[in-house]
Amino acid sequence: MSGRVLIHAPNVHQGGGRTLLEPLLNLVRDKTDFFVCVDERMPLAENLADKVQIKRVKPSVLQRLNAEKWLAKNVRKDDKVLCFGNLPPLYKLKGHTIVFVQNRYLIDDVSLNKFPLKVRLRLAMERLWLAGKLNNADEFVVQTQSMKRLLEIKIQGLKPIHILPFVAEPNGHMRNVLEGGVKKDNDFDFLYVASGEPHKNHQKLIEAWCLLAQEGLFPSLCLTLEEARFFKLCQKVDAMRQQHNLKLTNVGDLHHDEVLGLYARSGAVIYPSNFESFGLPLIEARQANLPVLAPELDYVRDVLDPEQTFDPNSAVSIARAVKRFMGVYERTAPLLDAKSFITTIFEKAK
Repeated sequence: MSGRVLIHAPNVHQGGGRTLLEPLLNLVRDKTDFFVCVDERMPLAENLADKVQIKRVKPSVLQRLNAEKWLAKNVRKDDKVLCFGNLPPLYKLKGHTIVFVQNRYLIDDVSLNKFPLKVRLRLAMERLWLAGKLNNADEFVVQTQSMKRLLEIKIQGLKPIHILPFVAEPNGHMRNVLEGGVKKDNDFDFLYVASGEPHKNHQKLIEAWCLLAQEGLFPSLCLTLEEARFFKLCQKVDAMRQQHNLKLTNVGDLHHDEVLGLYARSGAVIYPSNFESFGLPLIEARQANLPVLAPELDYVRDVLDPEQTFDPNSAVSIARAVKRFMGVYERTAPLLDAKSFITTIFEKAK
């Protein structure tokens, strides 16, 4: 490979971005021709700095802008740059620039109103950055067909877009589990691995659990909400848990290795998110040989074939999918003919 390779990820340190960045950094740690520019909050392997040249970036607007200047100054003509944080470089680079887009909020015309003001402002600025600096990228990479369709609308054929889904371990995500409801002897019947952003749809999920409780069904559910970041949501979830005597457990924000351990302790994964750029927990659930209950949405079908699907905007639909999976089936209302209908109406009117 001629020239150097630089991974530019000054805004990645948590969530799915971190989960995907970690195996890339582990891959390059024995390469002498790699540069890595990362957020100082991103944990790195102890021996990474022995071989790879690392630039740490503090989480501030000024330092982010300085990192862009550093990038423009240090990239050479034969270098290849992977911008891993969704955004093209702020300045046109001499080398070949590839932008990996994994935040759907930046390319989908969805409302940001449910976010806190600070997050809304950041996402709005990043949308403008992406739209205004498209020409600073030579090509784009996404992970699903859905993301490609959305990005094509923004780019309008100006740059090539490649679909390259990747995870740390790419094998074992095809369906190989058997139907038959919740498995026994697990700590949790259902697991939802997700942070608390609005599109993750925890509200509807908990409403579905309340509906199940009203029918005398109490499957256990494990959540991974960070209380410090999503305090109000955690409060609401706990209030509903107490009011309806739900079997809910929130284990908080975990390291990825701990999340993988959660799959082994769970009977199935439920994933009511309204939209995703990839949906990594869906892949990980399959690799853990777990059944998946997920919305009937494009981002889900992009990566797997779930055991049960539902309308994520309907708590009733989510609850019904859970019941079907548990082997609890609803009887449909009996149909009447015209004579029975009229007879019943008049009998009730007596």
